Amino acid sequence: MKEEVLSASAAETYQLGRKTAKRLLSLKHKQGAVTVGLTGQLGSGKTVFVQGFARGLEIKDQIVSPTFILMRNYTISKSDQFKYLYHVDLYRIKANDINSLGIKNLLTDKSAILIIEWADKIRDNLPPDTIWISFSHRSIQSKRHRPKADEFLRRIKLDNLNE
Repeated sequence: MKEEVLSASAAETYQLGRKTAKRLLSLKHKQGAVTVGLTGQLGSGKTVFVQGFARGLEIKDQIVSPTFILMRNYTISKSDQFKYLYHVDLYRIKANDINSLGIKNLLTDKSAILIIEWADKIRDNLPPDTIWISFSHRSIQSKRHRPKADEFLRRIKLDNLNE
């Protein structure tokens, strides 16, 4: 299933993350970790989406980008099916350094949700049922003026989030 959402603010992107997590909790997953691959430009809303996603899983911890430490893990206490959320940021990593993160092992953990920013760097290593969400900027154009920074929409495409 493909779905496209336009978000006019960080708050809307956050809420989309929250709703997506709630929706994901209702799905039956057969094997391995649920994997969510996030792609898109810098500043397009990936981390804000993850913050909302974690809140949708009722994780109370502050969610910050793991850009410099590469991965953070959180306990999911309000789900019978899932126990861990792993938030990975591959922005600063080279494709040949991926093995050192242990992502292959995490992909087999049925109690885990793995959400990966810049996941396109390892697309070929991720399972076929990966939920892909892409973020991009889309400006609101007017004939009379050029768009300001706060007049950008985020175009968010959700792919493979089957019911």
